[in-house]
Parts: sequence; structure tokens; C-alpha cells
Amino acid sequence: MVLQKKLFFLTLTKFYLNFFFLILIIKTNETYKCLKKPFSFRNFAPNLQNYMLTVSNLSLQFGKRVLFDEVNIMFTKGNCYGIIGANGAGKSTFLKILTGKQDPTTGSVSLEPGKRMSVLEQDHFAYDNFTVLETVLRGNKKLFEIKAEMDALYAKEDFSDEDGIKAGELGVLYDEMGGWNSESDAMTMLSNVGIKEDMHYQMMSELENQNKVKVLLAQALFGNPDVLILDEPTNYLDIETIAWLEDFLADYENTVIVVSHDRHFLDTVCTHIGDLDYAKLNLYTGNYSFWYQASQLATRQRQQANKKAEEKKKELQDFIARFSSNVAKAKQATARKKMIDKLNIDDIKPSSRRYPAIIFDTEREAGDQILEVKDLEKTKDGELLFSNINLNLKKNDKVAIISKNSLAITEFFEILGGNTQPDKGIFNWGITTNQSYMPLDNTNFFQEDINLVDWLRQFTKNDEERHEEYMRGFLGKMLFSGDEALKSCKVLSGGEKMRCMFSRMMLQRANVLLLDEPTNHLDLESITTLNNSLTNFKGTILLSSHDHEMLQTVCNRIVELTPKGIIDREMTYDEYLADKKVKELQQQMYS
Repeated sequence: MVLQKKLFFLTLTKFYLNFFFLILIIKTNETYKCLKKPFSFRNFAPNLQNYMLTVSNLSLQFGKRVLFDEVNIMFTKGNCYGIIGANGAGKSTFLKILTGKQDPTTGSVSLEPGKRMSVLEQDHFAYDNFTVLETVLRGNKKLFEIKAEMDALYAKEDFSDEDGIKAGELGVLYDEMGGWNSESDAMTMLSNVGIKEDMHYQMMSELENQNKVKVLLAQALFGNPDVLILDEPTNYLDIETIAWLEDFLADYENTVIVVSHDRHFLDTVCTHIGDLDYAKLNLYTGNYSFWYQASQLATRQRQQANKKAEEKKKELQDFIARFSSNVAKAKQATARKKMIDKLNIDDIKPSSRRYPAIIFDTEREAGDQILEVKDLEKTKDGELLFSNINLNLKKNDKVAIISKNSLAITEFFEILGGNTQPDKGIFNWGITTNQSYMPLDNTNFFQEDINLVDWLRQFTKNDEERHEEYMRGFLGKMLFSGDEALKSCKVLSGGEKMRCMFSRMMLQRANVLLLDEPTNHLDLESITTLNNSLTNFKGTILLSSHDHEMLQTVCNRIVELTPKGIIDREMTYDEYLADKKVKELQQQMYS
């Protein structure tokens, strides 16, 4: 009986395919006739626009607070839009409105008919009851539903002629959508994001969180969606997967809308930046670095009221020329250069953003002896994190501490910070050094129910600093102005706690900084300020971060911790990632 069903289905499919090709020939003939007619721009204008997603008169209000006010924007095919804005500006909310998860107060969002939108799922437990492969296949909802309907028809014991016709129709549609290759395509996508073949049939509930994130990313990318919406896609991803995603999106031919705090990622993939400010969304050509430096230039020029127009124009032209010669991807260079060349500095709006004053001074200059580490080893919960770590830091070294195991990095910092003991080995700080440590977990610093002024007083060194006026001024520079300086440290957000921790480090005036993921919970403004401060710091830095741009611009030395020893190179982060000898060493030391 099953064999008869399949033969019937194949016959019917053949009939529909022949019918489809007949229609195609007719349509091709009609197109040929149309092309013989005189050219009409009206006939071709819709194809030239390529508007995938349109936002019209969008407003959102919570009580008296206006988050968006009359936002109008068109997202076009072939572009990647990076949405930026200060914390609380509404970036994630805007994405929720685009995807239909949040209703606006007024206005509408319209997707071009027949186009498919795909969204990066934020709930890491949503697919725990499905296998890894099925989770990815569910990313193309329509295709998955067609397959499920076909399977249900063929599973019927009383399979009728009507069922056969319906199955045939579904089969033709399934074929047109690439359904017969969908499983192999899904497997390829999983492999690309680092999910090995032996995991494809595991339940999602069995995976670690990092791998769940990778599967959900594969789900969003699966099936070449017309509009791809990604909220913080690089979170929890390793270096290799982020690099692959950057290349994938840079070559992506449809529309991408992304929110991210990763500046290197935004610089690599974005053709446009959408700045959420003053309840408006303003679009600018170029990547994040271009927007940031252009906005800084615009602010300076507005402050220079007496400067001649010709001088301002020359400054703008020099700026544009510098960026036009250094666009991120060669294939985007020509189009982006043309758009950048047309930029008027008046198009860049002054920002309402506030940047914290993160400035690290030193109490004294360190001598030549900074840090000596001998044969350091650490095991935790039965797992060897690192061993045979031998390291000698020089004066003014700015070292990126990396590892494929993030726990190894944290334990290394905890040992150097004096909070835990190694299993083997010793380390010695130079007698002229004083260290300031920013731990990954700062929970223990915020246990007491005291206001920020009293909290910060704990880390002062003299009576002048302890004075309330000085404390308030210091906190004001870190964006805790007015009554905010008197709120309890127990009610702070993650970003506010990080600004408090930076304030503590600044008061210590150390000549050695130890920073374990200092960009966690920070907005782009704080990350940029921190990056500039670390670059200008006249001392030694040991830094762990997922922020590619920070490691590249701050560090002059890379140290990788492995279970079999250390990889130590004096080079930039990008040079380290591209070094073939380093890659060979990594294979040996992690095997």
C-alpha cells in the first residue's frame, strides 16, 4: 500500500512539474513581448526600490514617556543596518515591534508580500523538547508546516485520491522551496556555527548554553530569509563562530537588522547605522566607527562657531577621504564610497548621549620588574584548566589573556588578584607595582545597603577624597548626578555597577590593571570611553574581553592559557588570529 502511495505521488509530481514548466514558457514569451515595448520607468521602479521592510509613522509611548515618535524608515535589500542607542533608548523594543512581538501605540510595520522574516530567538529554553536538527528546520516555519502536512497525509490508513492530489500539490510547493535539500542544508549550517554532526540528533535540553546559542543562530540563518533580525548575535559565541558570522553577513544579499555592542562586528558587517536618539531613528551610511567619528566631528564643528565654512568643509572632506579609502569589505567599497562622498556634516545630528569620564592615573611609575609566574597550574571540578604557565611581564606590557576555556581565564585572574590559590607554582609581583583588579563577578562588592557616596568612600586614600562634595563630583563624572549619587548600591543595574567598579579602580591609581571582561553590561558609549582610556594608560594591563576591537587596539601582547602550557606572542590580536604557527600550536596544546 505504501509503495502504491509513493508511485501515485511521483506520477502526480511529474504532472505538476510539467504543468509548471509549461506556465514558465508562456510567462517567458510574455516577458519577451513586453521587452519589445518602449521602455517605461514606471514598470521597473518597484524592482529598483527593493524595499523589504517599511516602518510608517511609528510611535510608542509608556505613560508620559515617549520611546519613539513618528519614526519613518525603509529597510532595503542588500544592506545591513546596525541599530545603536544609549541604554534605555529602545533598541530591543524596536526589534520587537518589527517582529510583531510588541504593538506600537500608532503607526505600522509592513513586510513586502511573499517575503519571509527570520528572528534570532532569545529564549534559550524554547526548543528543549526538540532535537537540534528539528530546531533548525523549524526556523523556516512555512517549509516545516508543509513537510508536517505531507507526512500526516502519507500516514493516513484511508489514503484517498483527494489526499493524493493534495500531497502532490504540497510536494511541488515543497520542491520549489528547496525542501528536499532542507535537512542537508540545516546540517551544513549547524556545522558552520560549530555544532558537530554527532550532536545533530541530540535534544536541545541536553546542550550547554553556549551550544544552544549556536543552534538558535543556525535556526535564524537557515533558509536564506528575506529579512534577518538579530539581537546581540555575538553573545556567548567563540572567536571562530563570530568570525564566520561576520563573513556570512558581509556576503548576505538580503536585508539584515542587528543590535550589538560589539564594535568590531558592527564595523565589519554594517552598511548603515540607525541611531536611536531623541525618540527618532536616523539612518547614516557607513559602519559604527564612521558614525562615531563623524558624530564627534559634527559636535566639534558646532562648538567652533567662529571657524570659517571653508575650513569646516576641508576638515569634512579629509575625514570622508580617510574613511572612503578604508571600508570594511571590498565588495561594499564602491557603493559605500559613493554614499559617503555625498555626506553633509549637517546630516549628522548632535547626540544626547553622555560619556563617562573613565581616566586611569597612576600614583607612581612602576619599575622594570612587573610580574613573574612560574609553573602555575589549576584544576577545578576535575577539569585541568591550565598548567606549566611561565610568564614574565615587562614594563608597559598590555596583555590580552585568552583561552578556549573562559573558566581558565577567570581562575588565572583570581589567582593573580589574591582571591584563590593555584594547585602548583608561584607568582611574584614587582615591589614597585600596585594592582587594581576588576573581577568577572562583582556581586560581593554590593552586599551592603548603603548609598553610592558611602560606597565609594571605602576606597579613598585621604580626607580630601572622603569629602562629600568631592565624592559627588567624582560620581557625577561617572554619570551619577544629583540624587542618583544617593541611591542604594543594592538596586544598581549591571551597567551602573560596572561604572562604580571603574570609579573604585580610578581612586586606587594603580600602575597595573587586571580586567576580566570589563565590557560586560556596558553600553557602546562606556565601551568606547573605556577603550580610549586603556589605550592611553601609562602602565601595565592584563585584559580579558570578548570585545575584538578593544583587544586589537589596546594590547601589544597575546597570552593564551592552555592545559599543556602557554602560547605567548608579542603581536596584535588580529595578527595572532591569522598566524599559522599559532594555529598549529593550538591544535597541539588543546589536544
